[in-house]
Formats: sequence, structure tokens, C-alpha cells
Amino acid sequence: MYSRYGEMQAADLRGRKFTVAYMDPSRFYQDSSQYKVEYVNSLNSRQADFSPMYYKGGIVFVSARNEAGGVKRVFEWNQTPFLDLYLFPDTTQLKSEIKSGNKDQAALGGGVVSIEEDTENETIKTDKDDKKLSKTETFSKTLNSKYHEGPLTFFKDYSKVIFTRNNFSKGRSRQSSDGVNKLKLYIADAKGKNWANPKEVPFNSDEYSCGHPTLSPDNTKLYFVSDMPGGFGGTDIYVVDYNDGNWGTPVNLGKDINTEGNEMFPFSDDNGDLYFASDGHEGIGGLDIFYVGMKDYIPTGEVQNLGAPINSEKDDFGLITNVTRTSGYFSSSRKRGYSDDNIYYFSRACRQLSFIVYDEKNKPLENADVRVVKNGTNGELAISDQDGRVKLCLESGSEYEFKVLKEGYATNSVKYATLSQTTSQKTDISIYLEKSTSPIVRGTITSEANKRPIEGATVYLENNKTGDTQTAVTGTDGGYEFEAQPNASYTVKASKNGSNKKYASNKTKVEKVKSTKKGPKTIKSNMEMVAEGDIFVLENIYYDLNQFFIRPDAALELDSKVLPLLSKYPQMKIEIRSHTDSRASDTYNLRLSDSRARAVVDYLLARGIHPSRLESRGYGEAELMNGCDDHTKCTDQEHQQNRRTEFKIVSI
Repeated sequence: MYSRYGEMQAADLRGRKFTVAYMDPSRFYQDSSQYKVEYVNSLNSRQADFSPMYYKGGIVFVSARNEAGGVKRVFEWNQTPFLDLYLFPDTTQLKSEIKSGNKDQAALGGGVVSIEEDTENETIKTDKDDKKLSKTETFSKTLNSKYHEGPLTFFKDYSKVIFTRNNFSKGRSRQSSDGVNKLKLYIADAKGKNWANPKEVPFNSDEYSCGHPTLSPDNTKLYFVSDMPGGFGGTDIYVVDYNDGNWGTPVNLGKDINTEGNEMFPFSDDNGDLYFASDGHEGIGGLDIFYVGMKDYIPTGEVQNLGAPINSEKDDFGLITNVTRTSGYFSSSRKRGYSDDNIYYFSRACRQLSFIVYDEKNKPLENADVRVVKNGTNGELAISDQDGRVKLCLESGSEYEFKVLKEGYATNSVKYATLSQTTSQKTDISIYLEKSTSPIVRGTITSEANKRPIEGATVYLENNKTGDTQTAVTGTDGGYEFEAQPNASYTVKASKNGSNKKYASNKTKVEKVKSTKKGPKTIKSNMEMVAEGDIFVLENIYYDLNQFFIRPDAALELDSKVLPLLSKYPQMKIEIRSHTDSRASDTYNLRLSDSRARAVVDYLLARGIHPSRLESRGYGEAELMNGCDDHTKCTDQEHQQNRRTEFKIVSI
């Protein structure tokens, strides 16, 4: 059915993605044995309870417990039971309840849950303490109103809160032009035990909703959800800068994260990585929870479905967790509690490992790179702290190799397996690095189209004289590392097979590097790869209003970006895609964009590119970048951003 849908609706990428994903759905269940999921009695009521958030030693969550009926979680929250914020003040008591197995409840995933946690800095109370669990209480009378409140997020020092509420000001609600009371984001200051001075963020609107906030670890970025114009689907995730009370302009996280469906309930962990719920990425059913690594607030790899049992055929959303994803809470409408939505606790069985890097004199080495290789594939890159230590959480039933590199030292590695180890036992592993004159060749493989790291690329380091070859597979950061021989030249090659996209291989030369008195050097060898389906935005190709001739600035962009790529890959075929702004009729704009795309093709033909390698298509005003449609007032500069040209790789 998805395949048939994809044939009928070629513009909706979900048809193609879902068709490929469901040919082998086993990937949604491959890690299911590592997770335990438990219904949390003390947080849930007979009504909807969802979207937990850590607060000091407790949990703040959203609930309709004083209302009756069901709750819609998207953006049509008017005329439904009203939501308020509640607090359970002590998570150690929750964990005590969970650790005892909730004896009156059957654990999800089979049997009574046994939770293994890193309790190095935490004391878990058990039933033997004979202490009554704390009662859930109203979080804040100043924040809770007669309208919806929640979800919310806190600054790391709990000095401020950002929360979701209906469009409500000075005692009355406000509606959009179509009569809907939208959602808005508000920020308030901590004042003793209360919250004061709630005020709107400046990018709210009466015409669209903003909600579901989460802050980056340094409080400088706010992720949130909105259905504002110019998005990719129903609701998208945006990010906006925050600096000492000053807000930037919201930016859509892009089509790698946002889809034609709904993305919502983001959560940024202490490492800055992002979790969110979506019904537009391939999943098990309803809303599923996804993960994507982030670096400098840009995705560093592909979006990953967390799989069963965290995800189910029902809606699963609102996850919070620690950086190693060993435990956390999430919301789900699976048939377990009294109402559609309930809060669950999850834990992941893993082996706690402390990895310590020393030099040959038994001195801890700071800032050593520890590449974690799991079952032969590069994983995360960890950095040793001032004590030479890296703390890791290893999955059971896996084989690991830890490769350690530091400039001026010979690389070293150690293998470790969790095939038959118990997860409760902690282990320290020490590794020693000796001084060396061998250089290190390292780099990152990224997409030439969007500059994001490519995971799963195979990198070869070939000695140009001896032909000896080393191989590595890039992890989520796209990184690789090799130890090379002094005074030898190399060729670095990168390729990627077995993915949904077909990639073109790439290679580069590494010249001879001589050792210095200070020791060997680290040689940077970054490479970019292209794939079928990649779309390149030609940043400087703009057109004068109602014109389609190639301006001089556009010619420079074509000469520097398009022609070299076509020359490097002689079999590559591309589609030139041109777009207009909205300031004319749909028919006129479609005709104008066709002419603009054809003008680019003519320019490339005149420079020797064969006609069989080029296609052209005008999209008119169908894909505006910034929401400047017929109903929006925009500047000439904002309109010009929509008068643009892209090219898409049709085949390699």
C-alpha cells in the first residue's frame, strides 16, 4: 500500500521511505531485549498524564487529572479537558517503587522489571525503608490557569522556565483569524517557591501555534514545535538563539528531521543530542520516538528510531533521559493504564565501564581520542578527561574494540566483549600509549550537499608504495582515524554501500609527512561525498524580478560549483530546479520558473555538458522557503530568497 501511495504521490517522500523500511521491519525490534519498560503508578491518574520533565530532584509533567474526557495532543487543544502542570518531588521514591517491581503490575516486555542503574552518586531507596511515597502536587498556582499549560522546560539552574499555554493574556483568550485559540510559549522567572513575570516570547503569533519547548545544555538554544507557515508538514521542530533575554529568529531544523507529517515533543539531553516524536519518519505506528546526534545544533547523522519496546503501534512521545540512555521516562497511549496517555519508566541493560588512558610513565593522558568500535563498526568518539578517564555504557551481547589515539603517541587498542558478562558488575580498563614518530591520518566524511557527517562510510588508507591498506567504517560523527608510516604517501578513499541512497566514491592524496623534533603530526584529510537524491542550493543564483537571464553572480556560482562536480563525475545526471516568489499568478510563476531552469541548462550546454545529463523543471511558488505567500507581507529581500535555483542529482 505504501508503494502504491508512493507511485501516486511522488512529492510525498514518506511513500518511498516507508516502502523500503517495511520490507524488513526487524530493525525496529533488534535491540528490544535490552530495554525494560514499566508503568509508573505514582505518576499516573485516571486521565491523561504525559510529557515528563526533570525538575531538581523530581518530575514535572502534564495532566488532565481534574478533568474528564480525552485530550488531543497536537495543536487543536481547544474545547478539550484542560491540562495543568503537576510535580512529583522525589524521583528516588519513584525508582524505589519501580525497583520493587510494582508487584501489583506486570512489567512490559516480560516478567517483573529488574532495573540496573549507575548508582555511583545516588542512593536508591527500597521498600525496606518503610517510607510512604510522596504525593503528587500542583506544580505552580501562578503558572496553572484555566487554560492549557505544558509541556515545559527549565534553565539548567532552574532560574527560569519556558512553558506552553493557550493564547491567553490579561484575563482573556485570543483567537486566530479562523477562530482557533492557538498555543504560545511563555517565559517566567523563579521567585522563591513561585514563578513570576510570565511573558510571551517574541516569535509567537495569533495565527499559528508554538509549543513543546526544550533548551540546549548551555541555555543558548531553544528547540520548539510550530505549525508556522513555510514548514515541511503539519508541525515542525525549530531552533532559536537565546542570549541574556534576547531572542533570535527561529530556524526550521530542515527536512532531514522534519517531514510531511508531524514532529513534536523534542528533548535535548545533557550532551546536546535530540530526541523527538514523529509520525512522518518510518516507525512501528502512531507517533514514534526518534534520536539524532547534534553538533553545533546541526544533525550529525541519520535519524534513528528507538524501536520496541519504547515504541509501540500506539503513540509514544515526550521522552527524557540521561546522556547514555540507560534510563528515563516517556509517554505512551499503549493499552496499559486507565487513560490513553500514561507515563512509563524505561531502563537499558548495559555494562558500566571506566576506561583510563595512561602514558608509558603511568601518567593519565587528557584529551586522548577513544574511538568505540562495536561489532566491527565505528561508534562514538569519546575524549578522556583530566584524569585520563572515559565513562562508557556498553550494550550486552556485543563485541567492542577501543582504539586510542593522541598526537605524539603510538595508537593502541583493546578488545572487550559483553557476551557473557553481567550488567551489574562495573569494570575499569587501563590502556597505555608510548611515544611515537608515526603520524596520524584522520578526518571526517561529510555530505557535499548539506555538510553533515556520513555514518557507515568505508574509508581505505592505501600506502602508495607498498599497496598495504587499512580500513575503517565511520561512526555517527563521520570520523575515521589511522596510524601511518613516517615519510610515506597515501591515498584515502571513501565509499558507501548498502544504504537507501547510492553514493559516489571519492578519494584524495596524502603527501609525505616528515617527523619533527616535537614528534609526528596529525594529518587532516576530510572528504565530501555525493549521492543520488542530494539537492544542492546554489546560494548566489538569484534573478531579477520577472527575469530569467543568468546574472554575473549566478554565472560565478555555476562555474565554481556545478561544472566542477559534473566534470569530476562524468556519468552524473542532474535536474535543474528553479523557484519563484509568490508575487504573480500560479500559472505565470510556473512558466517563469521553467524559463529560469532552462536558462541554466542552456548555460551548462554552452560549456560542453552533454544534453543527456541535464533535466530542467520549474516549481513556481510551490516550495517557498520562508512563508512569504500571497497572504504574508514581506520585504523585497525576503521575496528574493524564494527566487532561487537548486540542482538535484538524478543518478551518479
